[in-house]
Amino acid sequence: MTHWITLLAVEEVAKEGGLFDLDATLPLMAIQFLVLALILNATLYKPLGKAIDGRNEYVRNNQLDAQERLSKAEKLAEQYEQELAGARRQAQTIIAEAQAEAQKMAAQKIAAAQQEAQAQREKASGEIEQQKQQALASLEAQVDALSRQILEKLLGADLVSQR
Repeated sequence: MTHWITLLAVEEVAKEGGLFDLDATLPLMAIQFLVLALILNATLYKPLGKAIDGRNEYVRNNQLDAQERLSKAEKLAEQYEQELAGARRQAQTIIAEAQAEAQKMAAQKIAAAQQEAQAQREKASGEIEQQKQQALASLEAQVDALSRQILEKLLGADLVSQR
């Protein structure tokens, strides 16, 4: 029996228009919806859209600025690398010149030392030769004196003096 009561109630509701009634409330609801959409558009969507557009513009400008700075930094890095390479070449040239100059000075000092050593050898050789001559002369005088003494002892002093 309860089923019959429910079916009768549903039939009564269905006769009144059901889900959609086409009376004055439908246009009133449409107007309310449009007014609400306009109010939301004016108070929420437009300011939010402007904020989003401003943020996009800010990001775009920062990105362009960053790209320009990166480009300048790359150019400066390339310029500094070229300057560094030039400085390295110049330093290598200076080092090579300094080494050549040092070798030249070393060669001059070695030559001077060799000349000095040669002069000292010649001087020492001369002194040795002079001392040798003096020693030979002294030795010869001593030999003569000893020879005379031997002769005097062997022959006598009278015979040696006569000669």
